[in-house]
Amino acid sequence: MEPQALKEAIKTYAAEIGIQKIGFTTADPFLFLKKRLKKAEEADVLTGFEHPNIDERVYPELIFDQPRSIIAIALAYPSKLKETPTSKKEARRGVFARASWGIDYHTILREKLALIETFIKKHEPNARMKSMVDTGELSDVAVAERAGIGARGKNTLLLTKEFGSYVYLGEMITNLSFEPDQPIGDLCGSCNQCVKACPTGSLLGDGKMNPLICLSYLTQTKGFLDEKYRDVLHNRLYGCDTCQVVCPYNRGVDYHLHPDMEPDPELVRPELKPLLSISNKEFQTRFGEMAGSWRGKKPIQRNAIIILGRYRDATAVPILIQVLTNDPRPVIRGTAAWSLGKIASEEALSAIRKAKLQEKDPDVLDELARAEKMIEIR
Repeated sequence: MEPQALKEAIKTYAAEIGIQKIGFTTADPFLFLKKRLKKAEEADVLTGFEHPNIDERVYPELIFDQPRSIIAIALAYPSKLKETPTSKKEARRGVFARASWGIDYHTILREKLALIETFIKKHEPNARMKSMVDTGELSDVAVAERAGIGARGKNTLLLTKEFGSYVYLGEMITNLSFEPDQPIGDLCGSCNQCVKACPTGSLLGDGKMNPLICLSYLTQTKGFLDEKYRDVLHNRLYGCDTCQVVCPYNRGVDYHLHPDMEPDPELVRPELKPLLSISNKEFQTRFGEMAGSWRGKKPIQRNAIIILGRYRDATAVPILIQVLTNDPRPVIRGTAAWSLGKIASEEALSAIRKAKLQEKDPDVLDELARAEKMIEIR
């Protein structure tokens, strides 16, 4: 089959299997990305979640023999719940970011890319392909932007005209040559809404950011959350959608095109107190299929404890005391101390003072001292 005919056939098939956008680009190096990544490395603001080898992220030929083209795909995901559970005083709830709704998007996109691989093989048996989603070497946004699917926004996410930034991305390197699609150019213009709205100031403008203070990253860390970010955590258990919510391209955008992406309201807005005593097995059973479970239950529990403190939920004091007294993990005990300090009841103060006499971990002792002081100065 001629390359152009195959390209059109792939586009038609992609639509048939539920892919919202598909684009084609060359396998040329992403030289602009190298400059940006080098600056991030020099400034020590890489998160460690990225592929560690910068050259492999920039030069497709280092990860694939004789690459000629890259095919990028985008799938639109929902932005609104059909039914939203209410967060009540005695049953406070947290939220998972929209990118974690439904079945893990890595699984969904890999299945779509595998179908395309099979389709291409039927027409070109000698075709070679390497697919990746998020955790691969290449930058999903950089590939999709060059393939004309959308444009990198000031929030560093890919913006599309049709689906806003509520899209999952994946790509496939191949030894086949296709006519490349053209980038669409800047979509943000003078708009600066996401930069102004960022809760931590991680967005710096012009598509630049400090990812180490982005709440999406911070909610996934496993250590103590710096105290200056605890109040701005608000009710976030995993991820942050603020820069997406304020984006004009996302106004009124809510697509429910994939059953596997449909969120369970009780999972994406769960009650907080039950999370503090959930076992590893229970956590995997309930949340294991979600992208937000990939770091395990510890960050989710830590965040739930912080949110309860922010709400000053007095009904949570008994379980927070149990956590402070019995949990083997210093980060969880110390965070429980902070939360009790925010709630500031007599029962909380008594538990904090008792814990100080038994605690050995220096970090937890620091949290206990701060919590006691928080209550005493009220």
